[in-house]
Amino acid sequence: MQPDPQRMLYVFTKAELPGEHTEGQQEDFKSHKGGSLTPVMCVDKLASEAGSYASLVEESRQMGQEWDIVFVACMSAKSDLATESDEANEPMKEMIKSIQVGSIGKYLAFNRDGEMVWLTAS
Repeated sequence: MQPDPQRMLYVFTKAELPGEHTEGQQEDFKSHKGGSLTPVMCVDKLASEAGSYASLVEESRQMGQEWDIVFVACMSAKSDLATESDEANEPMKEMIKSIQVGSIGKYLAFNRDGEMVWLTAS
């Protein structure tokens, strides 16, 4: 219901253990309480073309890249033309950079089942 068209930004991440990890870190990772989230792919879509979460998951499956958590943000678009998605390039790069350093508080996070998850950076 925004006056400007809205563009959805999605960054898909894969949960991983650091290369050199302790046994404690491995145990935390197994119980879904540790590890890091590495961006593996991203996409932006106009909110009007976003469709259902199930269609987003299916589209990601067709890309052949495994992922665990998707981060979602929204931005006002200058145009509702699908060809104008390059206006999302810089915000998307900034989003990826934020996720890489653990600054995730301003994004929504969902697992593959579409359940919202709360994550904390450590």
